[in-house]
Formats: sequence, structure tokens, C-alpha cells
Amino acid sequence: MDNIIALVFKYVKIDYDRLKAYGFIERDGELVYETSLIDGQMSLRIFARADGTVGSEVTDMETGEPFTLFLASDAVGAFLGQVRTEYEQVLADIAANCCEKQIFKSANAKAAIEYVRASYGDELEFLWEKSPDVAIWRRKDNRKWYGVIFSVSKRKLGVDSDDIVEIINVRVKPEELDELIDNDRYYIGYHMNKKHWIALSLEDTCDIDEIIARIDDSYALADKRKARK
Repeated sequence: MDNIIALVFKYVKIDYDRLKAYGFIERDGELVYETSLIDGQMSLRIFARADGTVGSEVTDMETGEPFTLFLASDAVGAFLGQVRTEYEQVLADIAANCCEKQIFKSANAKAAIEYVRASYGDELEFLWEKSPDVAIWRRKDNRKWYGVIFSVSKRKLGVDSDDIVEIINVRVKPEELDELIDNDRYYIGYHMNKKHWIALSLEDTCDIDEIIARIDDSYALADKRKARK
């Protein structure tokens, strides 16, 4: 997979029915879409496979040979730049119209997202263009955040490891912090007020029921009316 495809499809899941509606045709066990670039000078084929991967093939129509020079990171020139731009536009349009955003991959993350949707009617909000893998939940009534989901190196959480983990920041009562933090399931709140937030691992170290209970507590703690009582 080339780097452009890897970036375009990094945080999405392919919807095969939507691919077919878009114009992909089933061929030899793959879904294939064909179009042209540079006013017909190049032919572009996009392949979507059953394992969720996407591939492509650009062919020079004059020579009939594969054309890959535009994919080189050090390739320069107006023509190559135009090929690359049109190529990216086709891929981006397919991703936008035929895929679902799927940034968070762990089973617990997916279950938590579904729970919040069903229980509170809240969807993840992606607020930062430069951080597409960070999202928040907030209450509808007062717009207060009650969850932040992201991926981060354990080293940034104070653990001597470069492993990347999916984490959810949730609100907790200050008196609970010292008891909870174990640098395995619970970490110090990352980029949040460390007296009121804690980072909870979404990996298999935590049971989904425990995660859901923490989300419910965080939702309640984000209610200013209850906090004053």
C-alpha cells in the first residue's frame, strides 16, 4: 500500500455496499473502480479487497506501463504534482462517500462508543484538525466534557514503555485518585486537570462494565447542578 492510500484510509472502515453504489464493480473477488487522470493521460484503478485493504494501479495510457513516479516522496515537477493531486482527490472522495470513520480500534473503545450513543445520545466530537485521533463527549445541557478518547504512548503517561494504548479520560472524585492510579488500568489524567480527571485504559486490562461505570460517573460529575449539592 502506498503512503497516500495509507493516510487517506487510516481512520476509516470500508462500506462495501456504498462502494458498489459509488460505481465499484465486483471482479475476481475484488471491488474495482476505474477512472482517468490528467484528461485521460493516465488510467486509475482502485481495488477494495475483502480484508479491508485498498490498492491502486496508475497506468500511462500512451505506453501502457504502470506509472508510479508521482508516489516518490522526493519527486518534483508540475506534471507529477498534478497527477498526485488528482490521485489524492479520487481517493479522498471514495473515503468520504464509501467509508465510516473508525479511529478507535479496541473492542472496549467500540463498546464504549455504542454505550454512550445508546444511553446519552452523544456522538464523539473531533475538535482538532491536527489531532484526528482525539475525540470528546460532552453533555447536551451544559456542554461540559465527560470523556476524551485518544491513543498515546505509555511513556507520556509516566510509564517506561513506548507501547501505544487507547485511553479514555474521565472525571473522578479527587479523593479517589490515589487509590485508583496503578499505571496498568488507571493513569494520571493526560492533558486534563489531574485533580479531577483520570486516564482509563481501553485495552483488555479493563473490563467493559468497569469502563461503562466510570463513564456514567463522569457524566454525573459533569452536571454542575449535582456538583453543588
